[in-house]
Amino acid sequence: MITRQWWEDQKNPDFSALALAKAGKFSFRFPSRNGFFMNDIATNRKAKRDYHISDTYEAGIELKGTEVKSIRAGKVNLSEAYARVDKGQLWLYNCDIRPFEQASHEFHVPLRHRRLLVHKREIRRLSMLTEQQGMTIVPLRLYWKNRRVKLEIGVGKGKDQRDKRQDLKEKAHKREVDREVARFNR
Repeated sequence: MITRQWWEDQKNPDFSALALAKAGKFSFRFPSRNGFFMNDIATNRKAKRDYHISDTYEAGIELKGTEVKSIRAGKVNLSEAYARVDKGQLWLYNCDIRPFEQASHEFHVPLRHRRLLVHKREIRRLSMLTEQQGMTIVPLRLYWKNRRVKLEIGVGKGKDQRDKRQDLKEKAHKREVDREVARFNR
């Protein structure tokens, strides 16, 4: 269906949706492989650097209303956060969600423990991995999935300094190879 807005966008390419997205005025939401719309809210870049991530899981997160509004505003920090199984439930610790300034009277505690919503069999598996094999549950990213906030958690072992240096060497080598291939293909 052709609308007036579409017609105006076609006549003036400077104000088309793609031009506005490139200018940073708004972002597109692309559906993932399974058809759901997903937008990243926050990512934990330190997790991939500090841990060997073996498995990833998707978890819902139990939030209050003002927390959701703060997340919408992008006031979330996952860098020091971790998850732990406690009394048969999965909890998220040290996830910093700043208070929402425009809230009237109800403010949430920024560093409170938040319950993660996963299936019971996944909780049992995570509990077994962390107790027996000494692995850690780390949040990788926080994202929207069909108007709900989801958290991607990873199970991994901590890297020592030698592993981090080896990863840096591999990245530098891969970058050099990609540069040479690009230069050769020009």
